[in-house]
Amino acid sequence: MAILTAKIPDEMAGMRLDQCLAEMFSDYSRSKLQTWIKAGRVTVDQQTLKAKDKVDGGELITLDAEAEEVMEYEAENIPLEIVFEDDSILIVNKPAGLVVHPAVGHWDGTLVNALLNHAPSLKTLPRAGIVHRLDKDTSGLLMVAKTLQAHNSLSTQLQERSITREYLALVKGWMTAGGTVDEPLGRHPADRKKHTVRDDGKHAITHYRLEERLKKNTLIRVKLETGRTHQIRVHMAYIGYPLVGDPVYGGRFQMPANCSEQLEEVLRSFKRQALHATKLGLQHPATDEYCEWELAMPEDMVNLLEAIKQNELD
Repeated sequence: MAILTAKIPDEMAGMRLDQCLAEMFSDYSRSKLQTWIKAGRVTVDQQTLKAKDKVDGGELITLDAEAEEVMEYEAENIPLEIVFEDDSILIVNKPAGLVVHPAVGHWDGTLVNALLNHAPSLKTLPRAGIVHRLDKDTSGLLMVAKTLQAHNSLSTQLQERSITREYLALVKGWMTAGGTVDEPLGRHPADRKKHTVRDDGKHAITHYRLEERLKKNTLIRVKLETGRTHQIRVHMAYIGYPLVGDPVYGGRFQMPANCSEQLEEVLRSFKRQALHATKLGLQHPATDEYCEWELAMPEDMVNLLEAIKQNELD
């Protein structure tokens, strides 16, 4: 058994209890959560409710979850760059090109397969302990829980927006100043693989500040207040500064004017969005101490930045 607790976000006010739980505890199926509600294994401010009852927001959810083997995926001997590990958490540096979680088209060769090989006990945890994701072609720091208690703690910290997540991104265009994008995000109505700004979307806030300005590009440091799918990529494209190399939100690929052969070669070989999760900070689930890790930009982004600078000098 595992006792999971979380505070219902205010923006969920008016939702059915089972809908609310499905979003807050997405590692479990809605039918499983409904079964637990009926069995009295879910309390809201220490009261039992029905699945259809509406929540007000701000209540404390307590879920008596069953510890069971929820992973059906195979362990694979895939190299992991481990930044930190103890009995509670695992911090990895995910390379660009590595899918985080198995899905249609990527059932193996993922971070989950690698984690199950490194720590087989993760098979008893939702999503092998993964509590947040990075896009396939985004590199950088990613946290993994090694126990249910750590999983609950990290999930709660994410919901309370107390985890520090900073990214380095190279965008198209010359920014004059940093700022904040506060626009709701949801699935694109015509392309279900894409996300877009839409009035009925989920609350999403992205803060950004300038790191380095070039003539036609800007290196920015982005801090996430929320963690929606493709959030940085969509928000930056929305304000007119799409990420360099983004094949989905960056528009049609075009070589910049006065592009040297060297820069053209680098740009053609750069097959991803220029986005790197550079800093991660959290309260340790076991000690409650604040821990923080920071990684420099990977070699491919460094080379891209240097090639753009060199092209400006030529």
